[in-house]
Amino acid sequence: MSTEGIENLIDLLPLYYQRLFPFHDYYRWLSYGDPSVFSRREFSFTVRDDVYIRYRSFVNQDELQLECRRLLPFKIDIGAIYNICPKDEKKFSSFLPVERELVFDIDMTDYDDVRSCCSGADICTKCWKYMVIACQILDSALREDFGFEHLLWVFSGRRGIHCWVCDKSARELNSMTRGCVAEYLQLITGGELKAKKVNFPGPKLHHSVRRALNIIEPLFVSMCVEEQNMLGTEEGVAKFLPLILDDSLRSQVKDLFKKHTSSVERWEAFTACYQVEKQTGKKWRLNHLLEEIMIQYAYPRLDINVTKGMNHLLKSPFCIHPKSGKVSVPFSPKAVGKFNPLTVPTINLLIEEINAFDAKEDSIQESNTRRKIKDYKKTSLNKSVHVFQEFLRNLEDASKGQKILQSDMLMEF
Repeated sequence: MSTEGIENLIDLLPLYYQRLFPFHDYYRWLSYGDPSVFSRREFSFTVRDDVYIRYRSFVNQDELQLECRRLLPFKIDIGAIYNICPKDEKKFSSFLPVERELVFDIDMTDYDDVRSCCSGADICTKCWKYMVIACQILDSALREDFGFEHLLWVFSGRRGIHCWVCDKSARELNSMTRGCVAEYLQLITGGELKAKKVNFPGPKLHHSVRRALNIIEPLFVSMCVEEQNMLGTEEGVAKFLPLILDDSLRSQVKDLFKKHTSSVERWEAFTACYQVEKQTGKKWRLNHLLEEIMIQYAYPRLDINVTKGMNHLLKSPFCIHPKSGKVSVPFSPKAVGKFNPLTVPTINLLIEEINAFDAKEDSIQESNTRRKIKDYKKTSLNKSVHVFQEFLRNLEDASKGQKILQSDMLMEF
């Protein structure tokens, strides 16, 4: 959205918070069936003129709802659950986070060194495939390697995705353990000055790396080599050659690249040369080079500080992004390949859809006999709310099952 769009946002937010923001389901999520948990949750609001308000907390859904409709926040950030209500933090000497979802933040700007179609805040369906791979890899790892079940995946509203791991065991992790989880999942290390950021020593790849490669390999040539033209420019070649630490192989590949011009031809020449060299006495030095390259170009790039910190804030689902006007919508990891960020509804579209639906209803029947239909069901937000509700049902069913199990154990004697 342009500056005019941002100005217009303040006119649209009253209707959005009045009729579309899913406060009831939102409260179901953040309370986890316990009102005291919700009342100790930190909320942060960014309101007009970039005024930033931290350490807000609310007794119940109604109180949060009233405040959102009063302040009309451009952005809502969700923080940790504290030992006391955040709004009272100045009254006590000890103010500590005691619980927090395990969160992950993947931003498309962190892929600017490997994508050529877009840069900065811009995205398209080509580079969005990096987000698809990130979701698939992290979702599998968190479920299979750590046993987590309740993962809420959310489009940020502009250029990235967030994952909220909501299992009770995840929410109770301390900062050190969160850091261990984040570092286990982080395979790309090193700053801008380090060319080769992935190294796999030893004869065998870890099972989690192999699983990630099973997701990356079928897409690597079409996505990175062809669409992103990773070897089709001198700049791309200059980034690629330092990944080959073996001097002999790097020299051979450099000469081969001079004989070819397209990214695909250069990739095929490299892989053929690599396979020959790997089998001629230098296997120990080149054992996992191909896999390391694919990981460096396509594996999720995590901001692990977001995951480590108990008191770190993360943008709330169902916020409106003030630059794009799009809703930060939940999506199913099972259908992430079909998710298109370019078609995510904007607040303007949602308001138009509500007005169009109501006008059609009024033309058919008297307003006093209008069908009772929830407003979000009148719009293209319906699918996203349904995804959120399905996530909540699974979360609540698991909680009920755990309570029944605990009750049965107490009755045993």
